[in-house]
Amino acid sequence: MAGDGRATATVVRAHDAPGPTLVLRLDQLPPGALALGGELARLRHALARSPYPQLNKVALYGRSAHPGVDLDYRFVQILPGGGFDFRTGCGHSLLACVVADPRTGPGPVTVRAVTSGDTVLCEPEHGPGPEPRADAGAYTLSFLRAPTAPGTLPTGRPRDLLDGIPVSLVRYGNPYVFVDARRLPEEGLRERLEGLRARAARLLGHPPRSALPKIAAFTAGPDGIAVRALTVGGWHPRLALTGAAALAAAGALDGTVVPPVHGEVRTPGGTVTVSAAPDRVRVHHKRADVLERLELPWRVHATA
Repeated sequence: MAGDGRATATVVRAHDAPGPTLVLRLDQLPPGALALGGELARLRHALARSPYPQLNKVALYGRSAHPGVDLDYRFVQILPGGGFDFRTGCGHSLLACVVADPRTGPGPVTVRAVTSGDTVLCEPEHGPGPEPRADAGAYTLSFLRAPTAPGTLPTGRPRDLLDGIPVSLVRYGNPYVFVDARRLPEEGLRERLEGLRARAARLLGHPPRSALPKIAAFTAGPDGIAVRALTVGGWHPRLALTGAAALAAAGALDGTVVPPVHGEVRTPGGTVTVSAAPDRVRVHHKRADVLERLELPWRVHATA
């Protein structure tokens, strides 16, 4: 037996993300609301009738039972064909949970990304004058794992060859493929990157059409490093937050194709600022805003 219920969701837009995230607090969902993938399909159909029909990121969060962790967070990527990918992560959506949570104060918030296993410290940045509201200010996100930790290089090698092209496969925040853009033709760059990404997916055990691994091409020169990255459905307007973290982690490892990265990284949409330390990688000056709160239908599965 099933009935209809409604749940409050928050739409949050991180400034550098390709689109907004739908944020759902688990303790406000009806019992059994996430029991089946069909519930998310129902949610997707509800979004089609909302002001956000193209929204393809869903973040689910709740209070964490882990010592030293404030929130647990799960991410769901809605794929172009209408399916769902539960294995990827999204740093901008993680930040969206922090900004959306009405219980979050002005201090730091520690979030455990359940899917990827990362622990991320979100700290409001302190500027001159009175401290701004947490949902209006900038954050530094610290991925609390050493770049040299086991598993950062999923093949165990700092470089691999894909179609004869040297790349570095890095698992930090999300699995990423990094390739020097000078190794690729300018014409048809997107198609070439998609082909390399599919090869890397098979190497890492992911379906070729899944959202993982991500891929980015970079150019390094005397004035720093520039990056262009793909996201689900096309080019990323800047660089995914997890991509910025993975890039800095790759640059901190000996032998990868990525040179050391510290400070501003240029992207087509502006700069992203990163820094690497022996025990963590930081992505700086990240902002997100609450756009709207929506009431969405959920099918409630009776337990008796």
